[in-house]
Amino acid sequence: MHAPRGQISLLLAAVAGLCWSAALALLLFGGLTVGDAPLSLERMLFYALILAAPLLTFVPVEQAFGLNGLTVEGSLGTMLLLYSLAFVPAPSDWLLALPDLPIYGLLIIALFLCGAAVTRPFIHVATARLFQARARAYDGRRVRRQSYEIGFLFATVAALAGLRVLTWVSLLLLAVALVIAELLFLTRVRTET
Repeated sequence: MHAPRGQISLLLAAVAGLCWSAALALLLFGGLTVGDAPLSLERMLFYALILAAPLLTFVPVEQAFGLNGLTVEGSLGTMLLLYSLAFVPAPSDWLLALPDLPIYGLLIIALFLCGAAVTRPFIHVATARLFQARARAYDGRRVRRQSYEIGFLFATVAALAGLRVLTWVSLLLLAVALVIAELLFLTRVRTET
């Protein structure tokens, strides 16, 4: 007998939630450190969890909404972010200090990919209801571009914090610049058919 599609979706969601919970519990309370052996049991379990959790999360969302590339970006971004939080030593200086530059670079790339992947389904659903024109509502390039803009916002906030120049004024100016850029894109770029 075949299980209904809804029950399979609920089962996958429950398994994904358990994987996320276990990965975060290992990250916070598991005692993972930089000095651990690369093939220790805790590290291997953590690797498996940070691979399985985003796959179980992003594959069904990508298939349900037709958001090509979401699984790759989301999995890569979350794996980079969680790995760097667990095993990469925290930076001790500002962004342009040479020993800390690769650490900031890894964090900025991970935040960009995570921010873009997590917001893309929400943008797709919200704008599918917002736009009246069907071509504009289901424009995959527009959804991808807007999610990348939000990912760029997260990455830029991290870069400004690393440079120690993050203020409310700079954050507001950055957000206004991205909104104006998106409005210009919406008026100038043709929709994907």
